[in-house]
Amino acid sequence: MSNAYSKPMDNIEVRPLAFNYEKIEGQDPVWSRSNPLFSIYINALGIHVPYFERFLIKGLRSVQKDINNDKLSSDVSRIIGQEAHHAKNFVAFNKVLMNRYPQVKDLDISAKKYFEDALEHKNLKTKIGLIAGYETFTFLGGMIILENYQTWMKDADPVLRALWVWHQVEEVEHGAVAFDVYRYLYKDHEWFRKYMIVKAFFHIGWETLKAYIPMVKKEGYLKNPLRMAKAMGFYLKFSMLLAKSALPVLSRNYHPRNHPACNDMQSPVAVSWTKFYTSGNDVLHIDNKKMNTLISEN
Repeated sequence: MSNAYSKPMDNIEVRPLAFNYEKIEGQDPVWSRSNPLFSIYINALGIHVPYFERFLIKGLRSVQKDINNDKLSSDVSRIIGQEAHHAKNFVAFNKVLMNRYPQVKDLDISAKKYFEDALEHKNLKTKIGLIAGYETFTFLGGMIILENYQTWMKDADPVLRALWVWHQVEEVEHGAVAFDVYRYLYKDHEWFRKYMIVKAFFHIGWETLKAYIPMVKKEGYLKNPLRMAKAMGFYLKFSMLLAKSALPVLSRNYHPRNHPACNDMQSPVAVSWTKFYTSGNDVLHIDNKKMNTLISEN
């Protein structure tokens, strides 16, 4: 495997993509046929994410002038670029979800207010700590999703699969930046970093659950005990995967670059997608045949 793809955190690239949600097959937000509950879960999780991403952009911009390290300052610019495009695409997708789930409108408003209030009222260390805590789980979530691609996304809508693969690839690429910024500014406040990781974990879980329950209800999963157990089981499974993968993060010697996803053991989906994009191919609409081909070629 070439070094260009084996060290993704050394190659943070801003890709200005804009997805056309009018091309979603059947306008069905339950977009994964491989695992419908995964698509419902990830839709629910994604509702509040763009407002965190905007919070991240403003928070990191506010401290960039204090970073006297050219490499880290450049990485901050790149994560800001990536997250700006993420936020734009996911705010637009929230509007698509509102057509199917009316509750999303209030959840969208609430998420926006939460992060705007945090930006206005929290002190700088709390803001940077929250960014680092959240980015811990967007990074870990990216790895988990890519590692489970065959189970969760092998047969899926071409637009929404393309959206989420792009998003997770980039979350892994910039997965060390917020961590490095926090360590640069608050190296002696290790306990606070760990506290913000725990805080972020429970906030992500709660925000996801608030959206997940009305979504699975709409899709008929609460009509009988077996389907209800299956739906809640997936929520708990993903939460446990996140919690388990976060245990090393609590070590004083932890750094995101030490994770296997950031060396030659990284996801073949990430490697294949990156090569595919770099070669100038269309990554806005990836059907099953195209995705299977690009994975098999690497």
